[in-house]
Amino acid sequence: MICATARNFPARLYLFSSSALPEPIVHDLLQPQIILLKEGTDTSQGKPQLISNINACVAVSDVVRTTLGPRGMDKLIHDDKGNTTISNDGATIMKLLDIVHPAAKILVDIAKSQDSEVGDGTTTVVLLAGEFLKEAKPFIEDGVHPQNLIRSYRSASSLAIEKIKELAVSIEGKSLEEKKSLLAKCAATTLSSKLIGGEKEFFATMVVDAVLAIGLEDRLNMIGMKKVPGGTMRDSFLVNGVAFKKTFSYAGFEQQPKKFLNPKILLLNIELELKSEKENAEIRLSDPLQYQSIVDAEWNIIYDKLDKCVKSGAKVVLSRLAIGDLATQYFADRDIFCAGRVAEEDLHRVAAAAGGTVQTTVNNIIDEVLGTCDVFEEKQVGNERFNIFSGCPSGRTATIVLRGGADQFIEEAERSLHDAIMIVRRALKNSTVVAGGGAIDMEISRYLRQHARTIAGKSQLFINSYAKALEVIPRQLCDNAGFDATDVLNKLRQKHALPSGEGAPYGVDINTGGIADSFANFVWEPAVVKINAINAATEAACLVLSVDETVKNPKSESAQGDAAAMGGRGRGRGGYGGRGMRRR
Repeated sequence: MICATARNFPARLYLFSSSALPEPIVHDLLQPQIILLKEGTDTSQGKPQLISNINACVAVSDVVRTTLGPRGMDKLIHDDKGNTTISNDGATIMKLLDIVHPAAKILVDIAKSQDSEVGDGTTTVVLLAGEFLKEAKPFIEDGVHPQNLIRSYRSASSLAIEKIKELAVSIEGKSLEEKKSLLAKCAATTLSSKLIGGEKEFFATMVVDAVLAIGLEDRLNMIGMKKVPGGTMRDSFLVNGVAFKKTFSYAGFEQQPKKFLNPKILLLNIELELKSEKENAEIRLSDPLQYQSIVDAEWNIIYDKLDKCVKSGAKVVLSRLAIGDLATQYFADRDIFCAGRVAEEDLHRVAAAAGGTVQTTVNNIIDEVLGTCDVFEEKQVGNERFNIFSGCPSGRTATIVLRGGADQFIEEAERSLHDAIMIVRRALKNSTVVAGGGAIDMEISRYLRQHARTIAGKSQLFINSYAKALEVIPRQLCDNAGFDATDVLNKLRQKHALPSGEGAPYGVDINTGGIADSFANFVWEPAVVKINAINAATEAACLVLSVDETVKNPKSESAQGDAAAMGGRGRGRGGYGGRGMRRR
């Protein structure tokens, strides 16, 4: 409300409901009060509000802090529906936490954007954003204007990104085998912090082969993942083609061949099932023989469809819709494999891989619409039967079949492989990598501290705080591994301070608790991951710092009451009409 006085008192602006309005110093009946917000609106502003937002973001970053790195812990999240998720993926945890604080939701958004953009570094981006805000908090408490911090942080972010590009090593011009080896190292670095980190070399090779199979095209849906409980992680395998679980089959499928070499594949989106042709029809008969002719016509229709499928020369028939028992036995008698109710995604992947086209009719089937592959077979995998198309000529596609014990374990393995696939794709596209293990973070921190000495004024302090915040990555890697973070960071600072620059690739050695050359130890990550993380974390921190007021609108109780009343009246009226009519 605005309460203005006729005397020399300054006008006061109150953004409160009338019930919460403080008493003005002087009342003036000639100046009406102006209500700006609804009654019950909760507003908070100024320095306390900014500090509250910072504390909320830091609290969220503390939740995922212990999941960072190869020795990071996992989180078990149990939701209200009874679903249990075990994960150490930052984006997954942030999604499942169901955070309600408006400022803290910004960290959820940057974790999601990091996951969709590059696939990895979700925990890193949340940690960095939280640490930037934690370092900014003392300055805010001392009365520094947030815009001064924002300017310095954005300047430091630009310097950090330029330094990353300068330190990045290109993998362009390498042979295919060298490139595969380099990409496998990047994938292994990503997988080392996951639940399947014990088999990171095994899965890293699988991921690289899958990504190289689809090429540089943005067709992630061409890499399928199928989960089969049971067995061990080592029982997982890669299909250079398409694989999907056997669909429901009618009697007669036992006699169908289960393996073909170079078969023609017919893909359909029609039903091959005997059905009474009774839709939208009314037939009046005067002779029982006429009824028999109608029944014969129905049989002739389905047989005509099946004959056309056989004459096409296809040995494998797949349909999006049902293939009935009659068709199953018909194809079995003619040494043809068929499967109905194939998932649409799997059918389109087969079409893309085998070079076929999904048909909505069996009329005029020509060779150009048929697909092919080197080998088709139905194979037992655990307790499931799988249809596998391998060696597809035009197919840039691959399928990873995951094995493991508990369902939660396999689901986490799927999320881990998704991150690794995204990382390898990004490394292929951007073709530059940097040292992992906190090495690049320590080098940027050293560079920014050195640069800050050349800046006069308070900006020097702000950039120093930004540089200190970057050290959270190696420090947390040490803490999660159970090492003395202070001792390790002192060694890293000493190594990175060498004038020759030879200490730039040195990071935390998780195995020994000391420091080591991350490049020599093949602990690499794509430069784009670190660039995107620093950029997103800085923007998130600046966004939180730029908010000086939070307005929480009240829930419309009257609207809820009206809705409840309408619902009650609706149910009341429903008691008097239709099937709900009262008995007399």
